[in-house]
Amino acid sequence: MKLPEHIAKYLERVAGLVDGYIYARVQGKPDDLYNAALHLIRAGGKRLRPAIVVAVTEALGEVAEKALPFAAAVELVHNFTLIHDDIMDKDKFRRGVPTVHELWGEAMAITAGDLLFAKAFEVLSDAESKGIPHNRITRALRTLAHAAAVIAEGQAMDMMFEELEDVDIDDYFQMIYKKTGALFEASAVLGGLVATSDESILSSLSLYGRNLGIAFQIRDDILGVAGKEEEIGKPVYSDIREGKKTIVIIYALSQLEGEEKEKLMSVLGNRQANREELEEAANLIHKSGAIEYAEKLANEYAEKAISALSVLPDNDAKKILIDLARFAAQRTK
Repeated sequence: MKLPEHIAKYLERVAGLVDGYIYARVQGKPDDLYNAALHLIRAGGKRLRPAIVVAVTEALGEVAEKALPFAAAVELVHNFTLIHDDIMDKDKFRRGVPTVHELWGEAMAITAGDLLFAKAFEVLSDAESKGIPHNRITRALRTLAHAAAVIAEGQAMDMMFEELEDVDIDDYFQMIYKKTGALFEASAVLGGLVATSDESILSSLSLYGRNLGIAFQIRDDILGVAGKEEEIGKPVYSDIREGKKTIVIIYALSQLEGEEKEKLMSVLGNRQANREELEEAANLIHKSGAIEYAEKLANEYAEKAISALSVLPDNDAKKILIDLARFAAQRTK
């Protein structure tokens, strides 16, 4: 699914607002540190998480400007995780450009990620100047800090799964909620906190973000095997090379037998595997029906997310949130 034009325009508007807010507040010396920290932000990206913050805020009747501290904070935490993930996965490209550690080295990349993490909470506290009550700002700080801790748990689980031959499907879903769903969940809740303290609304927004995040990660797992490098902006088959236990790999291992299963197992986690071997492994995953299985799951979670939006009034911003959920489950990059 290509990005619908109305969603593209909305994301572009949010990106302009949020990026400007970030550039104005993430400044300092030395230049190398700040250039490294802002490298992936300057490279682009869809800005889905800050868009959720802003769309929820607008759906609840507040203006986008009021949401910018929370939206910028979410994007800064997201980019912090990307920099560190790329180091751990030894990826050379992200968003179609060399990764931060490829350009500045691992030590500077780690420091740049740390800077973004610190700046996220500094920026979030700017919400006071937007007239958001202290109790809601405190709740937002706690929500984002909790999400960051949960992301670390998910990343640790993801790494540990690489060493396991079999991963339970329930453990997989717990891992992707923590690794990906938690920040989408925080984004939706932070958008709510710009406008309200109503627990029933915040609880429903939490469900929206959580389920959208799970759909997004399942789709990411599909693209890791079936995506096109020129579209996704990073190496395809890297999940196979690194031995990631994604939904498509878990399903394929449960369906394949004999030589086919042995062949897939021999390539999984083999960082020396050549392109031909990786393509053969990907073909076996396709043959198992894993892609169709995962696509069905992603769409189911997107619909769960949409159901949670019944607490919001019907308006253009709510329609954006609905369409973002479906896009997350069906995107091609």
